[in-house]
Formats: sequence, structure tokens, C-alpha cells
Amino acid sequence: MKLPAEGFITETRIYLHDLQSPGKQHIVIVDEDENINFAVHKVLEGRELEELHRSSLNDLGGQSVDRKCKEFLREIFTHKVWDEYEENYPSEVQRMMWEFSLFKEHDDDIDISCPFSLGSLAQKHQEIEKFFEGIQGASWDYGLSIRISKHKLRSVFAQSLQGITHNVRGIFNKRFNIGCILLVGEYAECKVLRRHITDEFIDYCKVLCPFRPRESILKGAVVLGKQQQKGLQFWKSAFTYGIGVSDRFDELKHIKERKFTNKDGEWCGGLFIKLVGVGEHVGMNKTMEFTFYPIQADQTMMNFYFYRTQKKIPKYVTEEGVEQIGCLFLNSPNTEYRRSREVKLMITFDLMDMKIKAKDLTSESESATKFGFMWK
Repeated sequence: MKLPAEGFITETRIYLHDLQSPGKQHIVIVDEDENINFAVHKVLEGRELEELHRSSLNDLGGQSVDRKCKEFLREIFTHKVWDEYEENYPSEVQRMMWEFSLFKEHDDDIDISCPFSLGSLAQKHQEIEKFFEGIQGASWDYGLSIRISKHKLRSVFAQSLQGITHNVRGIFNKRFNIGCILLVGEYAECKVLRRHITDEFIDYCKVLCPFRPRESILKGAVVLGKQQQKGLQFWKSAFTYGIGVSDRFDELKHIKERKFTNKDGEWCGGLFIKLVGVGEHVGMNKTMEFTFYPIQADQTMMNFYFYRTQKKIPKYVTEEGVEQIGCLFLNSPNTEYRRSREVKLMITFDLMDMKIKAKDLTSESESATKFGFMWK
């Protein structure tokens, strides 16, 4: 991985060639939806990077700020009204949070549209403006929007910012010779975050953020692949990827619609076995290995079907939102060991693809394929 040469947002005047000098050490903070990852890199000759340290924080990324905002809306409208609204109009709640995610990038007062359904539910209890009485940091705009003050907006960031600050201070305490903090990822779009990190650490080092921080992870991945160097590999899967399998039918666990029978008994087909979950970190060029067995003693062909979905843990490949992305067929001509034959399935993720290789250990036959893989 190489240190980029240009394209940064910065609050201070710097000379980038100074930061790229061999021997310089920098903190890279990858600010994501749920988690925040930290790495310390040392600049080598040719602007290549060597990783010296890695750590992470869970549940303190951008989505933790979104949850704080939702809690504040619940406080305004009372638990009773908000919970009823969230139960009956989940898509509208999602829309409000999407709107907030756009506004939170700015360090200013924000106006969130109040959907008609929420206003109607609230007015069944009292006039809407009365919900805002005694609430600090929020007011009712008669243009049908909820105004949240800049001061209150900063407060919903507080827990996340404290966690990041504590972790970065811990890195400084390890006596690294830090010359720069680089902020990347979707959460780094927020001015509140960038300003806070700058204010906290500007006396110790430079603070940089790319002009398009949410795109910088993927761009860094492309550079990483071209250079064939080990670098910061905090990329998340955009989908849950899995494989369809069959297992012995159990009426307590399986639905009867998935039941089928062959020479070797009753089975449940189309079970979704997760390979990697949506939002999970995936190590690039690391191989996962799985072992499978035939479901019929005289089976001479093994069929593997692969799927993806936005769901976290689907049970069946036939569920709504689960789509097939490809298949792999493996010949298994030697049936001597019947259903005890082992088939190894090896899956490797790289920048653009999920590479799959299957091997029958009895027949020694092999087959391979690859499918497009999307990072988040």
C-alpha cells in the first residue's frame, strides 16, 4: 500500500513530501458505520507502508451517532408515541435516519422533516409544539420539520468522539513517532469528527482527511492490489455470502416444504450456510476452508450453489432477498467410501472476486470458479 500524494482536506498548511519521507510514522483511522479501526504505518522507500500496530473500537462508529439521534427523537415524542410510530412505519423511520446521516456531516443546526404519519400520531396525544417544551436542543419548525441545534448535534457525537480520542491517546502512549493522523471512511465525512480530532491532536501531529473519505478505502484497496504489499485491510462485505447445503431432516428445526427423500434417507434441502456476513471484515487473500460430504452413497457429481443477500443470517436460500450468484460442479467418480468421502471447499477473497476451489480427496478431482465480490 502506498501513501497518496494529494487530495486531502486539512486545517493546517503542510508539505506532503515531508509526510512521505522514509521513516515517518502515521496513524490511519478507518471510521465506519459500526466499528472504528486504527493502524500505525511506517513509510518505507518508494512511499510503501509497513504496519506497526492495529486496534479497533466496536459500536462507536457513525451508526452509534445515528442511534443517539433516534434516542433523542424518542425522548421528544415520548416512548409511547415513538415506539408506536416505529412499529407501524419502519420505512419512514429509516428515511428520517437517512436524512439525519446526510445532515450530520455538517457542523450546524439541522432540520429533519417530520413525516405526516408521525405528526398525526403525536397530535392524538397533544399539540406537537408541546412535545418540545422542556426539551433542550430541539424545537418545532412550523414548516413541519424538527430543528436540532448545533450544540445538541455535537452532544450525540460525544461518546463516539471520547472513544476515538482515548484510543488515539493510547497509541501516542506507545511512543510511536507519529507525524500525521489520516481519517478515512464514511464517518470521516462529518465535520464534527474532523474538527474534534484536529483540535485534540494538532499540537502533536498533522491531521489529514481525503476530499472523498468514504471512497478512499476502495481506492486504497486498488493501490494495495497493484503493489502486492501488505497494508491496512479493513474492508467489509457489502452482502452476506453463503452456500446452499442439505442436512438430515429434523421436523423440530426444518420446514416440511424443504423436505426430500433419496436412497439414504430424508433430507432438508436449500439450507443457507454463511461464508461471510454483511458488514463483516474480510481478510484479503486469506483462504477459508470447508469440508462437505455427499448426501447419497453413489453420488458422482457434487453441486455447489452460491448466494448473497442483505440479510444477516437467512435460514433458507429460498427466502426473499436471497439471490443465486453462481455455481460450481465437481466430478466424484470414485464412490468407494460412499458417504464418507470428503470434499474440501477453499474460498479466497481478493479485491474484486471470491475465488472458489473444490477438491474431492478420494477421486482427487478438482474444480474452480470465481464470482464478483462487493466490498462495503
